[in-house]
Amino acid sequence: MIGFLVAGLVIGALARLVTPGRQRLGILATLLLGLAGSVIGGTIANLLGTGDVFELNVLGFVVAVIAAVLLIGVAEGIAGSRHRSVR
Repeated sequence: MIGFLVAGLVIGALARLVTPGRQRLGILATLLLGLAGSVIGGTIANLLGTGDVFELNVLGFVVAVIAAVLLIGVAEGIAGSRHRSVR
């Protein structure tokens, strides 16, 4: 379980590095989106027959980073639209 949290944090950090522009998300949001991305990546890797959801493999890791980048982009879009509507 601790390894899963660390992997989620690493995936979230990598996704933030890959995502262009300035992000307004905190470390907790990054961790949660990284965890969600790692679950999505593990599920897709499992569906492709490369391993279990909680098993770390290359394909699952790559898909997890891509999923986390997409999730961060969506979260930034939502946070940006809320921030603009408050003004």
